Amino acid sequence: MPRKLILLLTTIVAAGLAVSQQASEAPSAQPQVKVNMLNVCTPPPEQQKEIAAALERIPRHPQFSDDFEISHGRSTLDAPQNFLQAGQNAQMSDEPSTASYVRIRREMGAQASFSSVQYSFSDDSKHMIETLVLHVRDPKDLIEISIEDSASAIGSARTMVTANTPATRIRLERYGKSSVALARCEASEHGPAPDQSAYEPLFRSASQVMGDYRKSLAVARTVPAELAQIPGSKPAAKAKSPQASERNQ
Repeated sequence: MPRKLILLLTTIVAAGLAVSQQASEAPSAQPQVKVNMLNVCTPPPEQQKEIAAALERIPRHPQFSDDFEISHGRSTLDAPQNFLQAGQNAQMSDEPSTASYVRIRREMGAQASFSSVQYSFSDDSKHMIETLVLHVRDPKDLIEISIEDSASAIGSARTMVTANTPATRIRLERYGKSSVALARCEASEHGPAPDQSAYEPLFRSASQVMGDYRKSLAVARTVPAELAQIPGSKPAAKAKSPQASERNQ
């Protein structure tokens, strides 16, 4: 083989290897995804203090303006509920389910540190969930506070909203930071339930807030009346939540 041809082939191979190496070293065109895992079962002491301070900010006897909104309907659930509750032996189904819901929204007075409060009740015939969300008027560090309780269908919506079901989740949405959350966690196949005795004061405070706002928003009267207007609505299956059972003992 002529010497010039050998040199040409060697140059071509070397150039190909250099291009391949540059391509492998180039940054990936795929965007990087950052996932923040919330420690909802045992948040550290600094987050406990933050949750406690946020709950203290909530007015227990709110002064509402004249503006309000009440709505009801039925929605298809594409994703499982209770996404914050870790360690449960739940059986998931690929089949979509539906839930009947009621939402109540009230605007706060102009001088209040919160701009509005929204209460929602959802019943998918297997679980009933109450969620209370308070939006901060001038968000700097804190944007909103949400409190949730749930039960495995305790007979009827009227029973649920008058039973003072204890709070099972607390979540803080923060400005420019990841969320802070605390949730009741049960035993799973991977281990026993974590010791959450240190968080009982937070759950107790959140439950008191939920109870106060049930009264302020007239939930016991409004929710059953709104659900009755949904076509095809029917009472949920009769069962008891573990938290409600312990509270009644």
